[in-house]
Amino acid sequence: MSSPEKPADQTAARHRAEQLRREIEHHNHRYHVLDDPLIADADYDRLMQELQRIEADWPDLRTADSPTQRVGAAPHTAFGPVEHRVPMLSLDNAFEEQDLIDFDRRIRERLEGREPLYVGEPKLDGLSLSIRYENGLLARAGTRGDGRTGEDITENVRTVRSVPLRLLGEDVPRLVEVRGEVVIRRRDFQQLNERRLADGEKPFANPRNAAAGSLRQLDSRITAARPLTFFTFGVAGDEGVDAESHYAVLEALRAWGFRVNDQVRKLQGLEACFAYYRELLERRDALDYDIDGVVFKVDSLADREALGFTARAPRWAIAYKLPAQEATTRLRRILPSVGRTGVITPVADLEPVEVGGVTVSRATLHNLDELRRKDVREGDTVMLRRAGDVIPEILGVNLEARPEGAAEWQMPETCPVCGSEVMRLDDEVDYRCMGGLVCSAQRMGAILHFASRRAMDIDGLGDKIVEQLVSRDLVQTPADLYRLEHATLAGLDRMGDKSADNLIAAIDKSRKTTLPRFLYGLGIQHVGEVTAQRLATALGDLQPIMDASEDALVAVPDVGPVVAQAIAHFFDEPHNREVIKALQEAGVAWEPIPVVADADSRPLEGQTFVLTGTLAEMTRDDARERIEAKGGRVTGSVSKKTDYVVAGEAAGSKLDKAQTLGIKILDEAGLLELLG
Repeated sequence: MSSPEKPADQTAARHRAEQLRREIEHHNHRYHVLDDPLIADADYDRLMQELQRIEADWPDLRTADSPTQRVGAAPHTAFGPVEHRVPMLSLDNAFEEQDLIDFDRRIRERLEGREPLYVGEPKLDGLSLSIRYENGLLARAGTRGDGRTGEDITENVRTVRSVPLRLLGEDVPRLVEVRGEVVIRRRDFQQLNERRLADGEKPFANPRNAAAGSLRQLDSRITAARPLTFFTFGVAGDEGVDAESHYAVLEALRAWGFRVNDQVRKLQGLEACFAYYRELLERRDALDYDIDGVVFKVDSLADREALGFTARAPRWAIAYKLPAQEATTRLRRILPSVGRTGVITPVADLEPVEVGGVTVSRATLHNLDELRRKDVREGDTVMLRRAGDVIPEILGVNLEARPEGAAEWQMPETCPVCGSEVMRLDDEVDYRCMGGLVCSAQRMGAILHFASRRAMDIDGLGDKIVEQLVSRDLVQTPADLYRLEHATLAGLDRMGDKSADNLIAAIDKSRKTTLPRFLYGLGIQHVGEVTAQRLATALGDLQPIMDASEDALVAVPDVGPVVAQAIAHFFDEPHNREVIKALQEAGVAWEPIPVVADADSRPLEGQTFVLTGTLAEMTRDDARERIEAKGGRVTGSVSKKTDYVVAGEAAGSKLDKAQTLGIKILDEAGLLELLG
């Protein structure tokens, strides 16, 4: 076939380029989303080559949503952060039938006896993504990260051919964040490894690792060469989709050009859910992608709103895990591992063994109770599985092979990292190191929390900077932040003079704070923003809080015995008091809060507020603190239980919803009047 003629001028080139883009993306959709190609690969390549020539001759005609942009670009030096507008929460897990029965019971109880319609979906074993579209165009894509902040991998995601660069159809939303999973299908994975072996490269261990590694390449041209497939499983929040059910949301996503898993089913009742689980379990090996479970979601979006969320997961969804592959090996030692939050976990040091294509040498024993229940001891021969095909877990022990004299393992009395007290709070299963401000195992997490926006609000002190400060031993406790000098900061990677000046200024600004922010920033277990506010309001200043007995702390509203115990033991630890003293000596200060004993100090007790838009005289964080100081509660979403919606400038969909529900709306002046 001869080459097409070159367009006569730029106008003709523009028309031809637009025609080619529509045609190429149509074939992309047929091939990568519908698995139903209409033309041969050679014909597709000729269309792409023609478009590439036009864009090379007329660079001004190249657009961000052109299919030529899927080939990738030159390497980046690093990924920037991306904030998720709606957090990417985890799902609660079910491992046994009773877990799913209990989940369904809780749903029906909260829905006052109504039996919900569920949607069942395979739980793909890949990498979760959030992709933001603005006016129908792909604007930004990020990994899950910690659920609130991920890595910006937009340029890599552009190369995934099952991800639309432009949403199909005319009636597309102004703004929508699409959530889903990127995988490498089994047939593609086999071909990928065959190519790597032919090129003398080491094959990938499994599809999930290959998919995750491909999306985190600094050179997006490498990502473009990997056979990645994106399956959508929903959207963030309710913005952008006019629908009443999750299934309708998936249908809308399908119409916009996304790949929706063809195993998704509507399921009426618990028995239908069990039947669907058994069906997928039976067909697991026949699927063209790896799954590690089945996700059940309540279909009605109105019911979801009524069910709400826990701190880490939606109440309306659960992941029922499939049985994992297993292996047997010898446990050499049990080691106490201190996590970033201070929890001490017994970890099994194993003779290496391959499980599901991955060599495993460590496995979690979760906590001392679980270790005792399974009666695991050093030297035992153990049965091992990768729970959810990811986290290694010990199932049980071959008691006949137990070495003579094997003794029960004991939790250390002091932290193996910093020597602080190790204790187990009442009603909790975990043992914790109480040296939260000094323990090097907790150091990075403690400093990031201390500097976070709702704590000391040190702008610019993010993960990458803290990681360098900690790894170079420049900062051991939060107090060391206030001793940092310009030359030290300017010497860090990706930190110039201007950035160092800005960070020094932000640290200096944080010296003037409020007592609730400071308390929250200390990272005391169970002390969130609300509890910190309650403590500050009830006791007025830090010293009375530090000196309060557990009985005195329990008398504070919202502080129960377990929280009181955590607070008392935190301040009983001499290391923590030393850091607090050093912070005060560094100039960190706040105004004491006058303690008012009568009930008039909490006139908003039991009232729920939602803030939307921009306030003129205070930030939304300031408004939250003032509402909570008066006993009110601030939430992120509008429901029938909301008492007030405070609407600032450019208030969005929350204001519309409040008007629909007939909820009282306050402007900033109205809020200030209510606060007195």
